Amino acid sequence: MTGQLIDFRSDTVTRPDAIMRAAMAEAEVDDNVIGTDPTIAELERRAAQTLGMPAALWTPSGTMANLIALSVHLRRGDRFLATRGAHVLTNELGSAAWLAGGMPDILEHDAGPGRCLPETLEAAIGNPGPYFTLRTTLLCLENTHNAAGGAVTPPDEHAQLLSVAKQAGLTVHLDGARIWHAAVALQVPPAALTVGVDSVSACFSKGLGAPVGSVVAGSVEFVEQARRMRQMLGGGVRQGGVLAAACLVALDRVDELAETHEFAKRLANGLSEHGWDVPAPDTNIVLAEVPDVPTALNWLGSLGIQALPMAGKVRFVTHRDLSSADIAEALRRIKAGA
Repeated sequence: MTGQLIDFRSDTVTRPDAIMRAAMAEAEVDDNVIGTDPTIAELERRAAQTLGMPAALWTPSGTMANLIALSVHLRRGDRFLATRGAHVLTNELGSAAWLAGGMPDILEHDAGPGRCLPETLEAAIGNPGPYFTLRTTLLCLENTHNAAGGAVTPPDEHAQLLSVAKQAGLTVHLDGARIWHAAVALQVPPAALTVGVDSVSACFSKGLGAPVGSVVAGSVEFVEQARRMRQMLGGGVRQGGVLAAACLVALDRVDELAETHEFAKRLANGLSEHGWDVPAPDTNIVLAEVPDVPTALNWLGSLGIQALPMAGKVRFVTHRDLSSADIAEALRRIKAGA
């Protein structure tokens, strides 16, 4: 290996820059468990407004945000639906079943990557049966869908799925860890992607530079219950404004994600030109089909290119800590090493 490492492992590897670190150092803080940290309160207010929800709650992680939502929405033994490969199914260590008490079931991607058809959802929900049958009470959507390559769900398809779910009496939670990416890609406000949902999570450490922090948002009543659940899970922090300050800076940088999407397109095009099987990305995640994932990752590592496996493919994620020159250099190394 020669040259500097080029890190495509995730957009969570971004580091807070000097501006963000200064905001953290200067943050006004108090005890957030008591409910008096002004910086967390400001973040929650702004996040709720941006997401089009009445209220929001800061959490240390997106996994905790999703778990809180599912714990509030589900009764023990309730069945919930999510698309194949959804983060709540494959990347949260079974907490939806173990801690939230839900029975997960899978919706296939028959409307495109990360999306199911409304009629597929309707068939999966089925009709209420006698008391000894499973109750389907919750639909979990994900936008963007990580394992489907950062695929977006546009507002019209979102509305169709919401209509089916609501007609059947289901609650809807949206895992919006990368909702900022979806909004930028679709050129719509984030609130346009949350219409009709009962709760939504959103993350500030996915390419925006914040080191820690997500929110879960919904009605005022939902957030009251969510706050208690966060405390049960150990997510209550004291002077959390130090972390919320970074999230506020991140919230001001959402529009900058467009550049990382452009980097992903350049990377995907370059890989395709070198013979890789790579679909065009919607956002900042590039999935490459290879004969053997471990071998491909080891070969990339020998070139000083870091990537990770995802859904049986090699995943490259572009982010704010990469430059246009990094994309060009990665492609140069791959071409030279082939």
